[in-house]
Amino acid sequence: MGQPQHINPLLSASNDVDADIAKIIYNGLLKYDGKGTLIPDLAESYEISEDKTTYTFRLKKNVTWHDGTTFSARDVLFTFNLITDPFYKSPLRSNWQGVTANLIDDSTITFVTSPYAGFLNNVTFGILPQHIWDDVKPDNFPLTQLNLEPIGTGPFKYNAFQKDSKGNILSYKLVANPNFFEGKSYLSKITFNFYTDEESALDAYNRKEIMGMGTISSRKIVEIKNQKSSFLHSSSIPRYSAVFLNQSKSLPLAEDKVREALNLATDRDELVKIVLNGKGSPIYSPILPGMIGYSVDLGKINFELEKAKELLESSGWKMSDEGFRKKNDKVLEISLATTDWDEFSKSAEILKTQWAKIGVKVNINSLSVSDIQQNYIRPREYEALLFGQVLGAEPDLYSFWHSAQKKDPGLNLALFGDSDTDKLVEDARVEFDREKRANFYADFQKKLVEEVPAIFLCSPEYIYPVNKKVQGIDATNLVAPSERFSNVSKWFINTKRVWK
Repeated sequence: MGQPQHINPLLSASNDVDADIAKIIYNGLLKYDGKGTLIPDLAESYEISEDKTTYTFRLKKNVTWHDGTTFSARDVLFTFNLITDPFYKSPLRSNWQGVTANLIDDSTITFVTSPYAGFLNNVTFGILPQHIWDDVKPDNFPLTQLNLEPIGTGPFKYNAFQKDSKGNILSYKLVANPNFFEGKSYLSKITFNFYTDEESALDAYNRKEIMGMGTISSRKIVEIKNQKSSFLHSSSIPRYSAVFLNQSKSLPLAEDKVREALNLATDRDELVKIVLNGKGSPIYSPILPGMIGYSVDLGKINFELEKAKELLESSGWKMSDEGFRKKNDKVLEISLATTDWDEFSKSAEILKTQWAKIGVKVNINSLSVSDIQQNYIRPREYEALLFGQVLGAEPDLYSFWHSAQKKDPGLNLALFGDSDTDKLVEDARVEFDREKRANFYADFQKKLVEEVPAIFLCSPEYIYPVNKKVQGIDATNLVAPSERFSNVSKWFINTKRVWK
């Protein structure tokens, strides 16, 4: 669902369509296997210095780009320089502040950094070919046709795409890379089709126009007609949904008791039951089960309507004849922006009903993903935003919760953070002792509980239906949705009997 815009690993983080295709076309120094474990990709091996500041990567030597040019460490250095250059506006830049790269030879590169516990997770970024991108200037970086006609080192390479009369991309075709360094893929081609919403994608799946969907909401599973010929792949994923509150755009949301009342009036169990069909769990912070620093009780808040009403009453918000609360003739009214995806649209409607019970009026703006990204998220033009975030392998909160990330391309959607919380985030990043790191995360969560910059809702399972004819998919623990393609070169359809 959606449209490819930047099939470019330096720009693809905010668009699942881009990230999926980029994962197949590009490679990083390291990658995640189907269990979420880091393994070598373009790197043959790596070493870490005793003081945890120098990482030396030795690269595989049998790698070529899709156009036949030889891959080298110069491409890695070139890509690193683009990421760290602020003029190219890569959302990955925040992960590389204070890091220097040194080219040792064509197959060896080192990164020097201050100690950072999650550093190896960062070197999974896709490498760009210097000989192709060298002449692209920063202003043209997000606009160049190379973002739709990429050249990488991955198991599949770009072949063609089709557009309709309005310029929308309908399909995008990849073909097997015969010179892939891990051996030629079993599949000869993969074609992505694009749809405006989940209903049209599911209709195409039911008509057997496509053999798999990128994802499906749990509520729509019952609408799959060919259940016997489908396999529902289900994976855990460090993803959650939340309502991010922009206090600078709403006077009511700037009041502590209003935010606290909304938190108390949120029935997360109802959301999990109705929206996720039970396939997920309620959450109360961005530290999810299985992550360092997670505690089942930390930040947990009970659903208490009466207490929420008392908070609003005590802060001067009185019920009016219209059924909503007012203070000084101002209605307690919130504009809630979200995407038009079924999961979020349904969640928004349920929240509207739940919060109406305490006298809060909610106006829902349900928008396309591209609209909400360009016109709401990037300029931070929203009062409340119902959206999802994918954390990655480590619970590194910097991109999402450090005050330096309040503006685009940062991902601090709640515009949260001060010197105290920033220090907790920074200290956790450089602490290699797991117990001490867990304590930093615990203290950070306590700050979140006190200030309620966001209302955390639930963490869904990641479910994607694929025709049973497609075999070899082995991902069970995904770091991000695109990681389901981690072993795509081993996917297969055709088999034959052979004499042994």
